[in-house]
Amino acid sequence: MEKFDLVIRGGEVHDGLGSPARTADIGVRDGLIRAIGRIAPDAGPAIDATGCIVTPGFVDIHTHYDGQATWENRLSPSSFHGVTTVVMGNCGVGFAPVRQADRARLIEVMEGIEDIPGVALHEGLSWDWESFPDYLDALDGKDFDMDVAAQVPHAALRLYVMGERGARLEPATPADIDEMRRIVGEAIDAGALGFTTSRTRNHRTAGGDPTPSLRAEESELTGIAQALARTGSGVMQFISDFSSR
Repeated sequence: MEKFDLVIRGGEVHDGLGSPARTADIGVRDGLIRAIGRIAPDAGPAIDATGCIVTPGFVDIHTHYDGQATWENRLSPSSFHGVTTVVMGNCGVGFAPVRQADRARLIEVMEGIEDIPGVALHEGLSWDWESFPDYLDALDGKDFDMDVAAQVPHAALRLYVMGERGARLEPATPADIDEMRRIVGEAIDAGALGFTTSRTRNHRTAGGDPTPSLRAEESELTGIAQALARTGSGVMQFISDFSSR
């Protein structure tokens, strides 16, 4: 008789493939589903899922756990709702790469755009990273209740490379673009899922200033895209005012 580390019994199984729901047992071994159907009563420790819906985990592709993930292991409330993977670094906001002088500004950007209380970020962020690979290493050192994927945020990238010029929405120079391309390529090589930017006037810092990426020119975005082309992986996310001139 096949043995399992865990058997989920009698739930209404929705397999995510479009098949009709059915009542079945699920056998799990070594962290993987090994059987779906009728499983022998003594095949392993069991959870009674009678009256419950059993589904694959949900992937939430747009979250802002960039700060919370650095100080908590449980990414609630998402993990309370069946989410098993979250993608963060959306809307061009996040906390890496970062220089010490720009930490407070990045908190203002996140607070203003995503309404995450600045006091929580000031108290919770350890800032024991500078580069994006450093940030990924900080996350990798934690045990979460779900999988996490991080993207390179344009606001942080622009401030890191251009400083006050980036905050003032000045055009990036060819040297700036080369450095952004290098940093994004390094991040993708280290495990970043992609790159995100915002070009909407609705995105403002807690102080009312526009997001640093608002007026990034085509040459800047093309240069960054070339980093993804070189690595052969990664996505680009644009948040845009499509009707704006």
